[in-house]
Amino acid sequence: MKKKIAIPLEDGILCSHFGHCEQFAIIDAETNNITGEILVTPPPHEPGLLPGWLAERGVTDVIAGGMGQRAIDLFNRQNINVFVGAPIKPPKDLANDLLNDTLAAGANYCDH
Repeated sequence: MKKKIAIPLEDGILCSHFGHCEQFAIIDAETNNITGEILVTPPPHEPGLLPGWLAERGVTDVIAGGMGQRAIDLFNRQNINVFVGAPIKPPKDLANDLLNDTLAAGANYCDH
């Protein structure tokens, strides 16, 4: 199964606040193996913009530290799976954790 996993980054590791990240790692995977990775700079922060922007890029899954419920709902409407409460790690480590069903998702660090 093919996946395209988006991970918000700050200084090369998971950004704890999804909507204010510097870049996204978009990781391609097939049959539980990473097949590619690109870094993209998101548009300026605007509530509700990123779910559609990432959907246009073919994203199937998002890994985040924290995200508001409205954003989660918008991603779900785009048929994008959301995993919140992820630990602060490099993007390939998080993608591998997701692909191997070992992603440790904890509390959603966003309260708005």
